Formats: sequence, structure tokens, C-alpha cells
Amino acid sequence: MAWMQQAFFKAGLDSPRLLAEQLLAHTIGCDRLKLYTDPDRPASPLERQSLRDLVGRALKHEPIQYLVGEAWFFGMAFEVDRRVLIPRPSTQTIVEHVLQHARATHGTANQKGAGLTIADICTGSGAIAIALLKHLPGARAYASDISKDALEVAASNARKHEVSDRLDLLEGNLLEPLLEHPTARMQGMLDYLASNPPYIPDHEWDAVEPNVKNHEPHLALRGGIDGLDLIRPIMSQGPTLLKQGGQMLLEVAACHAKDALALANADSRLTNAMILRDLDGLDRVVVATKA
Repeated sequence: MAWMQQAFFKAGLDSPRLLAEQLLAHTIGCDRLKLYTDPDRPASPLERQSLRDLVGRALKHEPIQYLVGEAWFFGMAFEVDRRVLIPRPSTQTIVEHVLQHARATHGTANQKGAGLTIADICTGSGAIAIALLKHLPGARAYASDISKDALEVAASNARKHEVSDRLDLLEGNLLEPLLEHPTARMQGMLDYLASNPPYIPDHEWDAVEPNVKNHEPHLALRGGIDGLDLIRPIMSQGPTLLKQGGQMLLEVAACHAKDALALANADSRLTNAMILRDLDGLDRVVVATKA
């Protein structure tokens, strides 16, 4: 543990102690607490070699989440690999807002989200939709992604968290799977439309950390010159799918949050547009309500 911590610290990796615990627990097949309750457990030669290999990959900036096949989001463990973006704490802003709004809007008598319909666009690992369904057991969700590989990961996570019966996974570009849904009832039926689309603008790409740039799928990261290439069509088409009073929540690059807010304010179908800040205090999510 001390050897790994020192190596990760020298390499400039974030949270070196946590990374060391995660890798060691993964290698010997236990939870992190067990590392401290059974410190004298001998490691086999194979375990030591496997650990050295993983540390070597981590020192080359390969994400720990991919190495252990798991990322935590909203207190839940999600399976992740190179097919999907690693869920970030900043995206929890969307989940927190929806849960608070749903409970405030639909009354304390309905704490389970009965009858609510949610869409998660560019779902990736399924983190947003699955976290919401887990906390709103009466709700139903549709999750779309252009990547078939990503949807396979989302399906696995839905089974893991036992929400598959309330989640429809749809393959296609942005809102197209919803707009072209076989039932016309899809239009004007959503209570919440949430999305964490690719939004890194071109001018920020060179500064992206190597663990992200060199390992996570670019399809899930880059958002064009101003980071709004995918935000614009979602903002334009999204109101069609929302109920009156329904909300659209889009995660955006902090540097262009005001530009995204201006798009929402310019749409007469939307009202009460605002920006939510993430855990780091950065402008991160644009929220608007169907007028």
C-alpha cells in the first residue's frame, strides 16, 4: 500500500491512497475495509504479479475505473469499460435536482415517482437513468445512445441494479429513437429529459488529462468548436417530448454554460431557464421547463 501510494503521488495521480486501496482490493477480491481488518493475509505470487501489472498501467494514466471494471456514481457501483464514459460526480447534479424537484412537485405523498416518465439521452453506462429509477421505484425511463456497445453496458448495469423491467434502451442518435418511437404517445409524455452529451469544446481538448484523452471514448467527449454541437439539437427537439411543466436538464461545459442558457431563453416553448452548479461550484447543468 505504501509503495503504491508513493508511486501514484510521484506520478501526480489524484487520490493516491484511494487508488492503492481500489487496486489492492480488486486484485485479492475483497472490499476495501477487509484490507485493514485482515492486514496479515499473505498474497500469492500471482496476486503480487497481477498487482504490479495493474500499477504499471495506472502509472501510464489508464483510469483505475477501467482497471477494476467499476465506477461509483450516486452511491451505486456501475460496471464500466472502454465502451463507455466513466460517470463523474458533476453529473450527480442532474440526479439530485430531478429527485428534489419530483418530490417537491408531485407532493410528499408520492415519494416513489409513481407515473413519472424520464428520458436519458447519450446514456452511456446508464448511470443517470438507473440512479433515478433506483430512487424512484414508481418511475419508468427511456435511455438512448448511438453506441450499441454502450447500450450493452447500460443493460448489464440495469440488470445489476434490478431496474431492467422499467428501462427501455433505444439505439440511435440523440432524440431520434424517441421521436421515431412506434407510439405517438411519446411526444408530450416526458416529465424529465436529461442528458450528459459530449460537450468538451475544441479549444479545451489539448488540455484534457491523458487518462481521459487517451482512454475514454472520444465519441462521448467531444462537442465541436463551442461544445454545443449536440446540445443544440437536444435543446431544439426536446420540448416536443416534454409534458407541460416537464423539465429538460443538459450537462454542459462550464465555459459555455451561458451560451447554452441563451439557447433555452430564446425558445418560447421553454421557461424558467437557469444554470445549476456542480459539486466544484462550476456552472454545469442548464435546466428549463416546458411552458
